[in-house]
This record gives sequence, structure tokens and C-alpha cells, in this order.
Amino acid sequence: MTMINGYEIALSEDKLEHIIKDQMMPVEMVGPEFDGYKKLAEGDKKALAHLTAAARIINDVALEQDHPLNRFFKKGLEDAADTDTHAAKALKLFNSLNGVAGLNGIDPEPVEIFAGVHGFKGHNFYPTDLGVDEFHTILQKMLERGKDDKVRKIVSARTMVRRDGDELKGIDYTVYFAPEFAKIANELEVAAHYSTNKAFNDYLGWQAQALLQNNEDMDMLADKHWAVLQDTPLEFTLSHENYDDAMTPTIFDNPALAALLESRNILPVPKDMLGARVGIVNKKGTDLILTFKEQMSKLAKLMPLHDKYVQKIESGDEVKQTMVDVDLVTLQGDYAQCRGGITTAQNLPNDDKLAVRTGGGRRNVYHRQVRMSADKERTRKMLDKLLDKEFHRWFDDEAEHIFVIGHENGHSLGPDASYKTALGIYQHTIEENKADVVSIAMMPQYVTAGVIDEETLKKVYVTWGMRLLLKARPQPEQPHRVGDLIHFNYLLKHGAIAVTPENKIRFDFAKFPEVMQKILQETIEVQLSKSPARAKAFIDENTAWGELHEYIAKTLQSLGIKPYKDIRTYL
Repeated sequence: MTMINGYEIALSEDKLEHIIKDQMMPVEMVGPEFDGYKKLAEGDKKALAHLTAAARIINDVALEQDHPLNRFFKKGLEDAADTDTHAAKALKLFNSLNGVAGLNGIDPEPVEIFAGVHGFKGHNFYPTDLGVDEFHTILQKMLERGKDDKVRKIVSARTMVRRDGDELKGIDYTVYFAPEFAKIANELEVAAHYSTNKAFNDYLGWQAQALLQNNEDMDMLADKHWAVLQDTPLEFTLSHENYDDAMTPTIFDNPALAALLESRNILPVPKDMLGARVGIVNKKGTDLILTFKEQMSKLAKLMPLHDKYVQKIESGDEVKQTMVDVDLVTLQGDYAQCRGGITTAQNLPNDDKLAVRTGGGRRNVYHRQVRMSADKERTRKMLDKLLDKEFHRWFDDEAEHIFVIGHENGHSLGPDASYKTALGIYQHTIEENKADVVSIAMMPQYVTAGVIDEETLKKVYVTWGMRLLLKARPQPEQPHRVGDLIHFNYLLKHGAIAVTPENKIRFDFAKFPEVMQKILQETIEVQLSKSPARAKAFIDENTAWGELHEYIAKTLQSLGIKPYKDIRTYL
């Protein structure tokens, strides 16, 4: 029995050894020997050092947001790792989850490193002893007492919530994390001193100031300066996404409370988990991505029911979207919480952010090192077991990258944040489903425009279709995987894919366009409904799990699963 800070490591050393040796996939970041790093100006190399230092501090912030004991246990494991092999292996798993607990994408229950230490619905954003019913009751009472401004802070995306007598109080991140934010700001300002690109330096300056001022407008200005960066040698992102907070969205399951908040002009938004990405922009990869950007105005006009809502991208207007392919130096914070997956690309700022709501643009960043970390031998075995031989020639790793480009562009199309947020706990599942569906439904338009050819279109269909095969039944907390199950079942139901008596997948390419347009229309209708009940019904209808799913899952598991990631940083 190994104790860390008075707590027992819950997993045996043999179990941890199995996870590390057989279930953990390395994701290699670029280092000093990388050609792209060697070609950087000396000033940019110095800037990178300070940007990675800032990212590590952001990781400390994310650890605190995720669980009140994360930093306590990380230090304990680090102190013990040099002399205790059990602690060293537990630290390896901790760094993969970037926390004391988290889903691995396979098991229905979270992996927990320490006995008796569990995760929380509201993570550490909310008091850990706060239940949903009490949360709603407190908000109701505070509204009855006329404390609208305090409630507005409690349900803001940028506050840590703590008890205040029989009430709650929201503490802005710039106050709660003031010591860490000051250090991050300093590192960004020093990086701006060395960096050779003026636009990038301007952004770093705005981002540093946003960390020092309790003012959402500063975040807006930093986001707007970041979103227009296109021709820069370096990449730095301070991300703030709100997928983790499962407490705030419960408000939309309480119609009376949701209506009361709406009557007071208070919009509940889940809490932002902070992440940091540092990298070197890859020009060749970026040029490919930009060819897809040219079609976005046309795609906006082809979206179902596009006359029922206003899109940020309208035909004839400037497309406020920059796109870059990046060689990664490090991923920290939210990006490093590899709990059953790792981010391959990202479209920010999200719709709920003030920068977007006030007319700012977005930026897509693609992660080269993540998409290059696939296990090719395992993929070959998977195709042999589950894909009809006739279709093997259309499976292609680069086709998945093309799908991801379409997915990230898809987030910029369709109804705005007010429609998505109104779906409560289902908003992220429906939105990720929408982005996937937009990508595949609009892919024939890229053929028409000459961006890809018919052969590549078939490769996208087959590669994406095989990506939908799941290793385990997804949990509600996994919006991307729930979306995969929705798509697989929908394609099967409508005949775009079929299964042979030998349980091999086949594709009907001719049916794909019609079926994908149908599910896209249904998805947009769900978002426009602003109804959590309708979102739930759509998800329930399309997420059945039966013998075929079990067969696929067991087959994939038999090939060996590596749900854990080992992000290896060298700079």
C-alpha cells in the first residue's frame, strides 16, 4: 500500500504498469531538433521559452478548476516519484488525465487514482458539497431577494463559486487566480518583447492585460486580436471552453428557474476551463486548410433553414475566420486533460464569448502532432476485421484531416449561441453532432468547387464512417462519442452504410448526400427549437446500443486499446 499525503493510491502498481505499457499512446511534441524550430528567428525561439512557461502556469490554474485536491496530489506524487516506483507510475497516469480522476472513454465509471477521491459534477467551479437541488433553491431565493447582479456572476462563465452564508458568490477568475494570472501576464509580456511578429505581439499584450483586469471587455479585445492572426510564425492560445461544467446547465432542466432567469435578462453559461497551446505555424499545412475557407460563404447559403436565423458567415460578406496548421510545442490545462481523447483541432472563440457576440471573428487551429500519432498497424487490423475488402482502398488518414477541417468550419455555420445554450446539458452533444454532420453533408460542395475530387470524397465517407465505430458505449459526458453513435445509427437506419452477414461494413456512396442532408436538417431544427426535451428525444432516438455495437466494441478492444495519452514536451 502506497500512501501519498495520507491517501492510498487506489490502483496497484501492476495495474498502472499495464496502463502505461499497453494502454498509453505517446504524443510527441516538437523539440529543439525539429526543423521548423531551427528555422525560427532567435527572438522567436526566446519567445517560445516564455510562452511555454506561461502555459505551465495555466496548467496549474486548470488543475485548481478541475478538482480542489489536484495540485495537492500532483506535488505529493512528484515528491515521491524519485524514490517510489508506485508513485512514479501513478504520476504518469495523473499527467495523462491531468487530474486525480476522469473518464478514459472505455469504462463507464471514471478512473480514480486515489481511494475515496472522486470527481464532482461542478468540478471545483462550485462548492464540492453543493447538490443540484440546493443550487437551484439558492438561486431562486437570491432572485427573490433581488440579488440579480450576484446571481449573474454565479452563472457567469468566468467565475469560481463559493458559499456565502446561506447564499453563493461568484469570484471572477482575475481575482481568484490573481497570483497565477500575474505570472502568466509577465511571461506573455516578455515573450512579446522577443517575438518578431508585430500582430502576434499586440495580441500577447492584450491577452496579458485581460488577465490583470476584472473586465469581460478585455477578454473580448484579446480574443478579437487573436482571431485575426494568420501570417505569424508562432502560435499561442489561451483557450476557455465550457464542456466540463455539468452543474450550470442543469438550470435548463428546471423550466421555472430558467424562465425566471430569462425574465431578469440573466443567461446561464457553463464555466470556462482554461487551456494553453503553444506551437509553430506550419505554412504548407496552412495553405491546404485555407482552400476550404474560400467556400464558407457559399456553404452558409446552403445550410438548412438558413432564412430562420442569422449566421456569422453570410454570403457576400468577408469571412471572419483565420486558419492555421500548427506543429505543437506543448499542450497544457484543458488540452492536456486526455480523458478518453485528445483535441485534434479547435474553432474558437465559442459562440457564448463576447468577442463573437459583438461581431468578432474566429480562428481554427489544427494539431499536426496529434493527428500524426495514430497506430497504423492497429488501424490495418481494424480494417481487416470490420471493413468489407472492397472498401479498404478508400480508407486514408489524410481524409480524416479533411473531415476535421469541415467539422471545425461547421461550428461557424448554423444558429447562434442563444439557440445552443438553451438546450442545457444537451447543447454540446447537439453542437458537436451538427459540426460533424455539416462537414460530411457539405463535402460534395468541395468537389463541385474543385477543392477535392470524387475519389477523395469517397475516402472521406469511408474514413469518417469507420471513425464512428466505438470501443465502448459512450457516456453522456462524452459529446463527441455520443455524436459518433448518433451518426452510425442514422446511417445504418437510412441505408448509407450496411453490415454484411460477416459483420463487415459496406458503404452506399450514392445515398450519403441525401441521408446527411436529412440529419443536418433535423439537427438544425433541434437547435432552433431551444427545447432540452426535444434535444433529449433526438439523442435517445438515435443512440440505441445492441448486439452489433457490442460486437464492434469487443472486436476493437481485442486489438488493444490505448485510451490514455502521454504528451511529451521537449521545449
